[in-house]
Amino acid sequence: MSEPIATPPKSLNFRQRRILGVLMEKARTTPDAYPLSLNGLVTGCNQKSNRHPLMDLTPEQVEDELEKMRAAGMVAEVQGGSRVAKYRHYGYDYLGVKGAEAAVMTELLLRGEQTAGDLRTRASRFEPIADLATLQTLINSLMEKNLVVALTPPGRGQLLTHNLYLPEELARLKQLTSTAVGSSHEPVLSAGAGVQAHAHSPTAQEISQGLTVQRPSAQAPGPSHEDFQALRDEISELRQAVEKLTYRLDRLES
Repeated sequence: MSEPIATPPKSLNFRQRRILGVLMEKARTTPDAYPLSLNGLVTGCNQKSNRHPLMDLTPEQVEDELEKMRAAGMVAEVQGGSRVAKYRHYGYDYLGVKGAEAAVMTELLLRGEQTAGDLRTRASRFEPIADLATLQTLINSLMEKNLVVALTPPGRGQLLTHNLYLPEELARLKQLTSTAVGSSHEPVLSAGAGVQAHAHSPTAQEISQGLTVQRPSAQAPGPSHEDFQALRDEISELRQAVEKLTYRLDRLES
């Protein structure tokens, strides 16, 4: 009898992913200020460091999502020594992770797709990760739990992300990433905070409009790291647009 296939927790919209990631982060990095007030949580969601993409959520938007997350058992409202309501997470139980696995998931929730090298550096601020081999063991475990997926083929510069996207979001992200790094047979190389492909990568706008992008000749120079980062930003903006539309449809249906 075959073993059952692991299924991840229910998909989360982009606001819920950011909220859960912030609560998991602040519980480790600023325990004296945790649980977080609504204002503290909004600030954490909108901060400019350790976040991708950047957001500008309002207290009302965060409060609306907190209500849904409370109902799903992801967060809880607690009363401390003041009258201000504060919030704590149950993310470890919700995701079925702990220790270094929880650190990896926190970083993926806060920053989305990234290379193994970047992920190890960032997750190590929560939990020590000795080397890339250790990280790969963690990634393999999270993949078995269906919490992490690879966006590009194995090898140097491989892009990884969490599996908590809405289905249409993940499908679109995979399509855009595959188009960006798969238009050439050249290997993908690590490039600091991202990856660099040795071929012209069509923009998100070109892909969304169904335009045909011709592959350049073998002599054509590859894009710079800045070009690829710009493409990642376009992907992020497109993903946010899809998420916002989905959120509005959910609100209309409810």
